[in-house]
Amino acid sequence: MSRSAPMLMTGLLSLLALGAGTGLARANPAAQPASATTPMAKPDATPSTSAQAAAAKQVIAKNPVVATVDGHAIHLADVAHAAQALPPQLQNAPPQQLYPVLLNRLIEERALLVQARKTDIAKQKDVQAAVKHAENRVLETAYLRAQVEPHLTEAAVNAYYKAHYVDKKQPHEVKASQILLKTKAQAEKVIAKLKAGAKFAALAAKYNPQSKDGGELGWFTRNDMVKPFADAAFALKPGTYTKTPVQSSFGWHVILSEGKRLKPVPALADVESTIKRKLAEQWINKTMANARASVKISMFNPDGTPITATPAPADAAPAKPGATSTAPK
Repeated sequence: MSRSAPMLMTGLLSLLALGAGTGLARANPAAQPASATTPMAKPDATPSTSAQAAAAKQVIAKNPVVATVDGHAIHLADVAHAAQALPPQLQNAPPQQLYPVLLNRLIEERALLVQARKTDIAKQKDVQAAVKHAENRVLETAYLRAQVEPHLTEAAVNAYYKAHYVDKKQPHEVKASQILLKTKAQAEKVIAKLKAGAKFAALAAKYNPQSKDGGELGWFTRNDMVKPFADAAFALKPGTYTKTPVQSSFGWHVILSEGKRLKPVPALADVESTIKRKLAEQWINKTMANARASVKISMFNPDGTPITATPAPADAAPAKPGATSTAPK
């Protein structure tokens, strides 16, 4: 699910609660096809914020019927849940534009289902297998969520934040700019110009016109950069540049140091979503491991012969996290 899906669901639910969707809910799709530009019924008056919130809660609790298809009800919550399947770029659209599109999509899906149930399609073996497969996926996801979500508490987030940010020794960072050249001779020419008094930012704009802000890379740690670049950058004093070209797999660098510091501890609000994702990954992996350990597993090759388990290589290790998008690594 996209991160913006819960917000979109809340927006759609609140939309009808405020009465903004009333005109659309009564619109005849045959006479007025749903589109992103369908006009909304304008409320006669703007209620207070507290009144809007109260109205939204009441409607959400009632989960009203917003359409019927051959007597089958489509509820407001169905429209909100349909938003979860939208691509991220559409989830950023205003709820009042998405509501008619989602509602009519659900109506069409229900109409197709009504017609399908009038046939013998449900008895076909491939259809039954697909339905069973979908049912299994739903059960697996529901079980996994039930095992993971209870551990994503505020207390767990705070404990992770304290252990991995507040109490953890932070690495040193360097703020630097660079000029990247194809050859050593070009890099030496740039260094000569710097010694003659040329401005680093001006040379960066000339030799790396695609770079922004005079070749600035921002703050980074040693692990964010390839080793030759990191060694040179961290050896510089702030305000100085490399007097000899630095070679890496990217080419030849001229580096200007602009500052050093200990990496600051980020605010909890800035890393809360990251912490929850890491906690979720931990508990997903643990749940998966427990599930495998609780069952008997036999594996076979494509030709039907048993697979003999082989230990992982001793030097196998997870891939090193990638560098930031602005850092040369």
